[in-house]
Amino acid sequence: MLDKLRATYDQFPRTYWVVAGTHFIDVIGNTLLMPFFALYVTQKFGVGMTQAGILLATNSVAGMIGSTIGGALADRFGRRGIILFGLVVSALSGLTLGFVNKFYAFYGLSVFVGLMGSSAQPAHQAMIADILPPEKRSEGFGMMRVISNFAWIIGPTIGGFLAHYNFLYLFLSDAVISIITALLVFRLLPETKPQPKEKTEHESLWQTIAGYRVALLDRPYLAFIFASILMILVYQQMYSSLSVYLRDVHHVDPQFYGLIMSSSAVTVVIFQFGVTKIIKKYPPFLMMAAATFFYMIGFTMYGFVATVPLFVVAMVIITVGEMIGMPTSNVLAASFAPEEMRARYMAVFGLTWTVPSMIGPWAAGLVFDNLDPNYVWYIGGVLCIIAMLAFYVLHVKLGAREKFQRADAQAVAS
Repeated sequence: MLDKLRATYDQFPRTYWVVAGTHFIDVIGNTLLMPFFALYVTQKFGVGMTQAGILLATNSVAGMIGSTIGGALADRFGRRGIILFGLVVSALSGLTLGFVNKFYAFYGLSVFVGLMGSSAQPAHQAMIADILPPEKRSEGFGMMRVISNFAWIIGPTIGGFLAHYNFLYLFLSDAVISIITALLVFRLLPETKPQPKEKTEHESLWQTIAGYRVALLDRPYLAFIFASILMILVYQQMYSSLSVYLRDVHHVDPQFYGLIMSSSAVTVVIFQFGVTKIIKKYPPFLMMAAATFFYMIGFTMYGFVATVPLFVVAMVIITVGEMIGMPTSNVLAASFAPEEMRARYMAVFGLTWTVPSMIGPWAAGLVFDNLDPNYVWYIGGVLCIIAMLAFYVLHVKLGAREKFQRADAQAVAS
């Protein structure tokens, strides 16, 4: 067992493991709070899911702006400083959220948190792509999923326990963990931004931001983004609508919701690395279609089943799709990106999360408050079918290009 762990460790450079370790600590803090955010808003301020959805949507709009600026800054000045900034500011502003008693004030501060906290996301993803060669990125991003979900085992379980007593403890814990992570990044993590291969004219910050037009005019990349948005629009319901749905429709206690979420994390920790070794042998766009198929099955189940064991089964099916799709989507985004624009392409890739965050909770809230809540899961199944077809078309159109070949073919080529 120790030899196997050592062999896995030796596959990646030390800097990668520093990124992974700090990410693990930070995700524990995020997962203490994130799954229970909609529960907190609806309970604390006595608002419906529609209002909570609008709050989450505006938070995502701010996050998209922050991510766009952060991606340009990471390509211009480097990754490390942007990551530190995002950790410190989101910790301080997020802590303030726990003490706000007026909904309008909470609303405004939540937007600020979204703006600042999202600035570091493109830098973090670009840093992983900086560190690893193309043929190792699938396994590297897959390992990050293992690490993230190991944190999911810990975070929601503790978060559900703390939420049972006082939601304020969630905000306090998240802020402390973010500051600890920032100190570790400052002490241990070097800069990874690639140096230009040839001397280029000095670029202004405005020119760096304007460089986004390259990504926004990359039609194949935008097609990939569109298909991913449809897929994640369904996937993100597990972090926003699912907790409220289980509480209001099936009367599931937050502690059991934490257990359901932790079952996903356990599945990833046990199986992700093995799954990654398998999926890298197959065309990546087809793997995205396969991931969406499992999402379709798992999320549609929530509209038909009514017991906690079956909720767990549905979550495990969703997690199979997650294990296939999450590392593959990151690898594809990095494959589309020119090296000198990696963080900006990753910022545009962030649209696959921010756009669903803007639309998903609000739309689900409208369904919850005005129609049968089960329709959320039926509509999700239809969206997954559309996304599956889109990924298949991308495979037909782009799959023959060298940068979208299987990882073993990339290794031979390099």
